[in-house]
Amino acid sequence: MDSVHSDDHRPDAPGSFLSLKILVAGGFGVGKTTLVGAVSEIRPLRTEEQLTEAGRPVDDLGGVEGKTTTTVAMDFGRITLRDGLSLYLFGTPGQNRFWFLWDELANGALGAMVLADTRRLEDCFPAVDYFERRDIPFIVAVNCFSGFHIYAPGEVRAALDLDPDTPVVLCDAREKESAKEVLIALVEHASRLYSKD
Repeated sequence: MDSVHSDDHRPDAPGSFLSLKILVAGGFGVGKTTLVGAVSEIRPLRTEEQLTEAGRPVDDLGGVEGKTTTTVAMDFGRITLRDGLSLYLFGTPGQNRFWFLWDELANGALGAMVLADTRRLEDCFPAVDYFERRDIPFIVAVNCFSGFHIYAPGEVRAALDLDPDTPVVLCDAREKESAKEVLIALVEHASRLYSKD
C-alpha cells in the first residue's frame, strides 16, 4: 500500500487527507505485534500462528521463553495523529525465514520504526541494515521491559553504531501514548530528511 492523499497536495488545505505508510520492524519477540495492537484505532489485522516443535531449531526463544505465537506475514493497524493525517502501520515478521516479505511491505513506506530489546540487541541489526541500505528513514525505539536495566539512548546508539542523526527513543510497546509518541518522532524525522531533498 503506497502512501496516498487527496488531489490537493497540501496537507493543511481544507478537506485534504494524507495517509502515510509506516513499518514496524525488529527481531523476533521484540513487541511489534503488541505495539501495533496498542496504538491502532481499528481492530488490528494479525497473522500469528502457534510456534511448533518444527520451528524450535530456528526460532531462538532466549529471553522470550513464554512466547507461544509468531507473526508469519504482517500486522496491520491504523492511527489518526490529527485531522487529515493517518498512519497505516505494517508490522514485519521478525524471523529471517520471512524476510522475503519485507520488500513488498517496504514499498511506498514513509519510514520505519526499528523496535529493539536491549536484552537481545543484536536481533535488530538486520532491520537497521535493511533500512540503511535502502535509504528508508528510520528511528530505533527501545522497548523497555520491566525488571531489566534501562540503557540511555546514547548507549544504544553507540552499541548499534548508528548515524548521529538517527533518533533513538525509549518506549513501552504496551502503552498507546508511548507508542504514539514514537510514531510522531518518526514522522518528524522522516519529514526533516525529505525536506532536505
